[in-house]
Amino acid sequence: MSVAWVFPGQGSQKLGMADSVASIQGASERFQLASEVLGRNLLAICQGTSEESDGLNDLNDTRNTQPAMFVIQSILVDDLKRQGRKPSLLAGHSLGEFSALYASEVIDFETTLRLLKCRSELMADAGGGAMTAVMGFDSQQLFQVVASTEGVVVANDNSNDQVVLSGTPDSVKSVVEKIEPKRAVPLKVSGAFHSPFMANAAKSFANELQKVSFKDAIFSVSSNVDPSPSKDGALLKKRLENQMITGVRWRETMQVIQNQGVLTFVEIGPGKVLSGLAKRSLNGMVINQISSDSDLGH
Repeated sequence: MSVAWVFPGQGSQKLGMADSVASIQGASERFQLASEVLGRNLLAICQGTSEESDGLNDLNDTRNTQPAMFVIQSILVDDLKRQGRKPSLLAGHSLGEFSALYASEVIDFETTLRLLKCRSELMADAGGGAMTAVMGFDSQQLFQVVASTEGVVVANDNSNDQVVLSGTPDSVKSVVEKIEPKRAVPLKVSGAFHSPFMANAAKSFANELQKVSFKDAIFSVSSNVDPSPSKDGALLKKRLENQMITGVRWRETMQVIQNQGVLTFVEIGPGKVLSGLAKRSLNGMVINQISSDSDLGH
């Protein structure tokens, strides 16, 4: 049976999310290594019990969200592999792409963690922007308004009836007011991600990426920048270089998953955001979520 593993990004985090994976083999070691790399207690931050002296104790701070989501997803992936389960295709939404690359053995755990530490710090330093998800709108009107409004772009093209706007707080608010969507939800992020506001951060991150060797993938990966599946490590690295300033093409990614003959869509990590999008967009597909030890059959 053809299976796709997909990994959510920022916005799916929640306090206590680490508790559901704490009993899985290797979990404590993963969090310990992550805390050593980050220089703060990541597990305590996930639990909401951190008392960091520098004030960096909020799970919604992108410097914590990104590594925390990845650590949890990596723990779940490793257990799935120990059970002998294999996907035919992997994809991740924004930072979830790093988990997809880890799962496909393009980069190892510590390398991925250090890349996310760098990425999250660069993105935090480029903060000040805002992101809002909008649902239920006139697509033609939305893209016209965005095109005519300075300081805002479509960061995530998630589905036919959901996109995420990214830019200055005033510009994002202006677009939302003009298009009058059925629903608008500000995201729990600390910057205007996947927009030109990340240009300097993206350039610095690309320099860091050049220091890292990417292996060819053991499973095909669909990237945010280009959803066409690939196992070519050099190509996957090149795509990742441009991810920070480019919109996430998730609507197209779901279409690729459908076109590849995938029968089972598995969201790995906290939340059900990607599963919800899949239920509304994909036909005839089994959709599952794996976010805890109990989901793994423990």
